[in-house]
Amino acid sequence: MKSLFRIPFAAALALFAVASCARRTVIPDDELALIFRDAYLSNAYFTDSHERRDSLRIYEPVFARYGYTTADVEYTVGTFSRRKSARLSDVVERAIALLEEEGLRYEGEVAVLDTIDRVAQRTFTRTLFADSLLRVRSLRDTARCRLTFDVVPGEYRVEYRFEVDSLDANGRALRGEFWLETVRGGRASVYYQSMYRDRPDRFQRVFAVDSTHSRLHVDLLRFTAPPRQPSVTFRDVRVSYIPPAARAVDSLYARQLDIRIFADEFLRAAAPADSL
Repeated sequence: MKSLFRIPFAAALALFAVASCARRTVIPDDELALIFRDAYLSNAYFTDSHERRDSLRIYEPVFARYGYTTADVEYTVGTFSRRKSARLSDVVERAIALLEEEGLRYEGEVAVLDTIDRVAQRTFTRTLFADSLLRVRSLRDTARCRLTFDVVPGEYRVEYRFEVDSLDANGRALRGEFWLETVRGGRASVYYQSMYRDRPDRFQRVFAVDSTHSRLHVDLLRFTAPPRQPSVTFRDVRVSYIPPAARAVDSLYARQLDIRIFADEFLRAAAPADSL
């Protein structure tokens, strides 16, 4: 990480080194390290945003925030060549350390927010359908394998275990089929799950839903050839709805922050007598 910081700092320091010979304020090393840190962040912002900049003018607000001018910074940098007890590289190292500390803090804050999102989503995840055991032993049973759900924006997770046993007469002509129906009646996010005899397997897939979708179709068992006697077992079938993180967090706060401005006694006392 340090090598990434050194390149922008080297360029900035080269500009700072063009110093005026006039007498200027010498900035303390600790403050100079803070200025270098903020100058690097400003430089990184303008580099990433591709905005046009005019030489050191992007740094002038940084210097002014600490009560110094560009000339003060230039002069201070120039004094390091004459100061036996101080090295400019030490100040740069301190600025780098400050950047790293700040980066770690923000990473921690992001991790906390991610954790809140996950907790909120898990709290408000709803099970739309669940069946611990579903046996398909006749063509009539296949009707139980077709599920349809009206959807709203969020994620829908479909999961189950399945096994095609030796009594099944369909060979390789079985599969699961899943898709989202669009508001215009089309198909989107179509997915197929192959099913083979004597090869137990597990299925799980998440479907991302937005306002262009109207329904989720779950067909646990489809025939790709003229159907014959089936013998398939599905276990732990579950279809769940996971709300968007922002909505889940709002719901979590609404549940936790049960704050009332006025007590019930106050409201009863303030209500007109004929309304009681």
